Amino acid sequence: MSTPYTFSLRAQQITSSTIREILKVTERPEIISFAGGLPAPVGFPVDTINAAFDNVLQQHGRTALQYGPTEGYAPLREWVAEDLKRVGADDVTIDEVLIVSGSQQALDLLGKLFVDPGSKVLVEAPSYLGALQSFSLYEPRYETVPTDEEGLIPEGLTDERMADARFIYALPNFQNPTGRTLSLERRKALVQRCAQAGVPIIEDDPYGDLRYAGESLPGLLGLGRQAGATVIRLGSFSKVLAPGLRLGYIVAPKAIIAKLVQIKQATDLHTATLTQMAVYETVRSGFLTEHLPTVREIYKQQCGYMLDAMQEHFPDSATWTRPEGGMFIWVKLAEHIDAHELLARAIAQNVAFVPGAPFYAGAQAEHNTLRLSFVTVPEARIRQGIGVLGRLIHESQPVAAIAAA
Repeated sequence: MSTPYTFSLRAQQITSSTIREILKVTERPEIISFAGGLPAPVGFPVDTINAAFDNVLQQHGRTALQYGPTEGYAPLREWVAEDLKRVGADDVTIDEVLIVSGSQQALDLLGKLFVDPGSKVLVEAPSYLGALQSFSLYEPRYETVPTDEEGLIPEGLTDERMADARFIYALPNFQNPTGRTLSLERRKALVQRCAQAGVPIIEDDPYGDLRYAGESLPGLLGLGRQAGATVIRLGSFSKVLAPGLRLGYIVAPKAIIAKLVQIKQATDLHTATLTQMAVYETVRSGFLTEHLPTVREIYKQQCGYMLDAMQEHFPDSATWTRPEGGMFIWVKLAEHIDAHELLARAIAQNVAFVPGAPFYAGAQAEHNTLRLSFVTVPEARIRQGIGVLGRLIHESQPVAAIAAA
């Protein structure tokens, strides 16, 4: 549709998020939605956060309502640096921490920092759709790194693939969209390979604190420092407290942080001072240690409900991941099934999910894949929705396969 406005070429190339478009449909109360990657509201510590805002405003109101430094509120940055010891990064300093307005802003700032038109950027296949959208604004040339059921394959980082790459973007814990976790062996191989090639790693870890099975693994940041690799770690308070706070952080070498500060100054000056101070008030005395086990138990139960229902209703031709944490299950259907077509039929039956193809950065997208999110749907509706979806998948089976069954 033509308009009287002349938009920039960059703006003209922007497309809507597939997930956001699906979420418009899921606003209808009759829809059972497995689409949005939304944290469970029952896990939001409303009273604690309310008390934190009250305390900050009563005790430090004028400071909290004033402009603040671009780098962020110093006590919160110190808390982040200290907290990273839990994931094996023992030597992070406050000068290596930048507070941002959600980790989505972190992705945008890093795109501005590293990507020129045509720059090579390495991503997993599939990868987080929000990152692909953010980086795409700066017109990179994506090259995908092969994956399997255990996630990113370090041996796929060949000399040719790594040559001139600006960075590799990876989600090692309960990856969005697959729910897979990168093993310790592969983590070490990844940081060693990137150290040798001089390619920075962007470690996006919004879900790492949501582990409800298996053993915790050290983050890429600590492993990278031991191996001499440059690792830029992204973290978020969205999944451990509440996404409405819009608060995240970047941890990186000082030279990278200094340049990101300049870029952020031109973007929004600084992240909201009041929110930073309230979050620090919330977490400074160990609240997350008490709060997170409750959240993990909620997610564990929700995941179990969905896995049980899928085992009951999905055909043998379908395979899926069994995450040890996070919010997502990745499903691969028989090759002849197109998940976009399946979605249209599912919405007609009041069930929604996200097709897998948009999570791929390139023509190699697998159209027979889909992502299911289980954390916001009650047990009864999970079982009902998976039952509907299973029936639709069965109906999509080839005639020969149905006859054989």
